[in-house]
Amino acid sequence: MNSPKPPAAMKDEESSIAEAPKEAFEALEGDAANAGLTPLEQSEANDGRIGATMFDLPNSEDGTVTVLLPKENVHLLPSQALVRIESKLDSRTYLGAVAMGPFAEPDGLRADATPIVISAVHGRMLMPRYHGRAQVEIIGERLKDGAVVPPRRRPRPNSAVYPLDSAETSHVLRLNGDLRLGMADGFDDLSVSVPSHSKSVLPRHMGIIGTTGGGKSTTVSGMIAKLQESKAAVILFDTEGEYCAANEPTTDQHMMAALKRSNMAARGITDTHVYRLAGKDAANLNHPDNKQFTLRFDQLSPYALQELLDLTDAQAERFFKAYDITKLALERVKIWPITDQDKKRQMELDEFESGHPNMKLTHLHDVVWQIAAIKDDSPDDPYLATAEFRETKNRSMIKQLIGSGNLPGSVPSWRALLGKLGRMRRLNIFDVAGVPAANYEEMLKPGRVNIIDLSDSDSTIINNLVIAELLRGVQLQQEVNYEKAVKAKEPPTPVLIFIEEAHEFLSAERISRMQNVFAQVARIARRGRKRWLGLVFVSQLPQHLPDEVLALINNWMIHKIGDSNVVGRLRKSIGGISEGLWKQLPSLAPGQAIASYASMARALLINVDPSPCKLLMVE
Repeated sequence: MNSPKPPAAMKDEESSIAEAPKEAFEALEGDAANAGLTPLEQSEANDGRIGATMFDLPNSEDGTVTVLLPKENVHLLPSQALVRIESKLDSRTYLGAVAMGPFAEPDGLRADATPIVISAVHGRMLMPRYHGRAQVEIIGERLKDGAVVPPRRRPRPNSAVYPLDSAETSHVLRLNGDLRLGMADGFDDLSVSVPSHSKSVLPRHMGIIGTTGGGKSTTVSGMIAKLQESKAAVILFDTEGEYCAANEPTTDQHMMAALKRSNMAARGITDTHVYRLAGKDAANLNHPDNKQFTLRFDQLSPYALQELLDLTDAQAERFFKAYDITKLALERVKIWPITDQDKKRQMELDEFESGHPNMKLTHLHDVVWQIAAIKDDSPDDPYLATAEFRETKNRSMIKQLIGSGNLPGSVPSWRALLGKLGRMRRLNIFDVAGVPAANYEEMLKPGRVNIIDLSDSDSTIINNLVIAELLRGVQLQQEVNYEKAVKAKEPPTPVLIFIEEAHEFLSAERISRMQNVFAQVARIARRGRKRWLGLVFVSQLPQHLPDEVLALINNWMIHKIGDSNVVGRLRKSIGGISEGLWKQLPSLAPGQAIASYASMARALLINVDPSPCKLLMVE
């Protein structure tokens, strides 16, 4: 065994080591200079940079650069993080966002090199030195005055990359506002909020889509709770009745645990009011303000009505003939018009917008029944439900109108039309005695949440009739409220209308046969943007939403969608979402969503805030 050398001997050995010749260092410096390398300034070593841009490759894409990081900095650049790139060679500053990565790559070896693969297979992975690689999408160029403009050039190779903190990221992406959506995925302290009183948010229409179980109900209920706090008025068409207990705090253990992690408390939504159609059961009998309402037949446009009833061409022709005869009959029996003001209004009436004033479904049904009896050569007069029409002189008047109406003579089509009107009449939802119609002025008060309980309708036609009438009623009332606010020089109350199962109201399969219904919705959407009225389309089957509806939407909350065909179609309709986010969409966890709002500089993957209120059918 060799004994350790004494210190004196070690000193003698060290002194005997020859120094490196000066010419060698000069040669290295010359080679580095020829290669374009410059000495690293001492101040740059600790200035906060975490990586540098790489040279472009043949497969490089416009608008993106590759960033390389030492392994100790990989964790400092999470997905979606924002960076500042200082391109010193041309004195430009760029802002970018991590679109893909960061990925870990071994130094000097391919990740699938044989030694690495073999050692990993045998349980003793070879761990060479490694670095990080991230693909960064350039958001813009920051000018010297702080303004951010679209980039016209690319950062030079070896440009220093610096991470932005949460405050800077929030400022650049415009994530500040009073309506919080959730936390940006990959961050611990970056909340995502939008301004509820900005015209780029609430008056712009929104889409909340995703497969069942993706978290849409959580998004909707949580958003309504925050809208109520901001004093917006909310109308929610609840087709399943799951929001009818939103006035109570959640009791779901998973949701309560999520609320605790987010430092939030379970609570019910205040100022909620539930409306159900006349004669229908309530989804939540315990709600303190649960009332019935009836539809008004004269508020529905006859053109929209014939589309919602899905009438054939022959039935539609007979429907409009009977509708015109009914209008004449109402005038003859002094139901409407009566006054000169009524007659003036009659001249200005647009039946593409609304129905004939004071006409009831029973009026139209009686006329069609009388026509069918005459065309069928029935010896007996049918029983008419309307007392005015049963009078002998008025029945004779109606027969005279029918006789001069040049009506089509096919009895089966008249009978089919009579059957459809009869089924709609037996629903007993129009002009029900003793049941009030919707009070739109009351519904649109600030901070009021109106839940339209359609859980007991069990009919898409009924739901669509309700939605069509209430959409128009809300729009007309909001126009009145907006004009009052403008005259009083006060801010108008924002109104949001949530349409659950929107694909059943405006489906791609039916849009060609519902041109008037869609035209009415489009008019409401167009006028609403100027008057703080926004539509929110909620759907678990976005593939059934027509392109015409998708074109109306500016703001999106997109939950998990696994169908690649649906994702492909959405990518064609929705701009501003990066390739990396689209690729993550099929694998999103419940509660995660891609948030894309007109107020945000860039779409983000977020963890949606848990809902504080109780949801039926979910808990």
